[in-house]
Amino acid sequence: MRILLVNDYATDAGGAELQMLMLRTALRTRGHDVRLFASSAGNPPPTAADEYCFGTTSALRTPLQAVNPFAKARLRRVIDDFEPDIVHVRIFLTQLSPLILPLLREVPSILHVSWYRAICPRGTKLLPDGRDCEHHAGLACLRERCLSVQAWTPMMLQLALLRRHLSVFTRVLTLSESIRLRLVAEGFDTVEVLRNAAEERPMRPPLDGPPTVAFAGRLVFEKGADLLVRAIGEVRSTIPAARLLIAGDGPDRPRLEDLVRELGLSDAVELTGALDRDTLEDRLDVAWVQAMPGRWVEPFGNAGAEALMRGTALVATGPGGAAELIRESGGGTVVARGDVSALATALAERLGDRRLCENEGCKGRAWALDNLRYDDYVSRVECIYREVVAEAA
Repeated sequence: MRILLVNDYATDAGGAELQMLMLRTALRTRGHDVRLFASSAGNPPPTAADEYCFGTTSALRTPLQAVNPFAKARLRRVIDDFEPDIVHVRIFLTQLSPLILPLLREVPSILHVSWYRAICPRGTKLLPDGRDCEHHAGLACLRERCLSVQAWTPMMLQLALLRRHLSVFTRVLTLSESIRLRLVAEGFDTVEVLRNAAEERPMRPPLDGPPTVAFAGRLVFEKGADLLVRAIGEVRSTIPAARLLIAGDGPDRPRLEDLVRELGLSDAVELTGALDRDTLEDRLDVAWVQAMPGRWVEPFGNAGAEALMRGTALVATGPGGAAELIRESGGGTVVARGDVSALATALAERLGDRRLCENEGCKGRAWALDNLRYDDYVSRVECIYREVVAEAA
C-alpha cells in the first residue's frame, strides 16, 4: 500500500511528531511504501521528512497557519507523483494550513486529531488565567484575550476553512474519550478513538534510593509542572527525603527555576532540560511515581502510557486521556486538576509506601502489555487504512 503521512513538523521534539516517525518506520517494516510530508519549520530544523514545503516559526507563521500556498503547491506535486492509496493527516493547523484539504477530495484520507487545535486557536481549551474555556471559537477569543486583534482574523479564517473542507476525511480519529466528547460537542460528527501506543521495554529495576517523583514533558503552562513543584514542597513536610525530577524543556523553565529557589527546594528538585530518549529512560527508571499534573484536559498523555509500560505508578489529573489510562489499568490514581493539596496527598501516600508503588506499577505494566503494544496499534492502523480504501472504492 502507498501511504502518505502528513504532519506540520518532522522532528522528534513532540509526541505527535514521534508517533508519526515511529508509524512510518513500522509501516515500512511491514512492506508498505510510506512517505512523510511536513513543513520545513522546527527547532531543531527537521531532517526526517521525505517531502517538505516552506514553514516558519517567525512572525509570518500566523497568516501562514490560515493560508499556506507553499504547502498546497508542494502537496499537489507529491500526490501527483506518489499517487498514494491513502493519506493520513495528523497535525496540520500550525504550519500547513487548511489550504491543503481540497487536494484530498480525490484520495481516501483520515484525520487523526491529537489536541484541541481544530476547535480552539490556543489548542488547549484553557483561558489565559487557567480556567476551562466553555466558549465556541469566535468573538470570545478576543473577549477573553486568548488572541490578539492581529491574530484573530487569520485564526478565524483558518477554522472556517477547516469546517468547510472537513468532509474530505472519510474517518476522523482521536486519542481518548475525553477529547472525542469535546470534538462532538463542537460539531464534529462521528469520531473514533484510536489511542497512541507505547514501545515495549523492560520492566524498570526494583525501587531503591530516595523516594522520587518524576515529570517528563514540555515545560508549558498547561502541563502544570509548577503545581508539582508546590506539591513536592508540601510532601517534604512529612517525607523529607522526597525528591522531584523534572525532565524536559520549554518556555516555563525560567519560571520553574525561580519557584524552586523561592520555595527553598533547590536540594530536592532537579530540572534536567531536554534529554535524548535513552538518557531519559535511564533517569525515569529510578522514579517511584510519575506525575502528570496538567491544568488542561490531557488529550492522551504519551508520558503516562510510557510510565505504565515501564512499570511506574502514575498520578495524573482528570478528566483526560491520562486519567482514562489510570482508571482502566489500576496503575495509579487520579486527582482533580489544579488541586495542589490533593496532588501532594496522592504523592505522599505513594512515596511513603514502596510496596504500593510496586503493586500499582505491576498492574499498570500488565495492562499496558495487553492494551498499548505498538505492534497491535500498527495492525489497527492498517485495518483502518484497508477499511477506508475499500469504502472509497
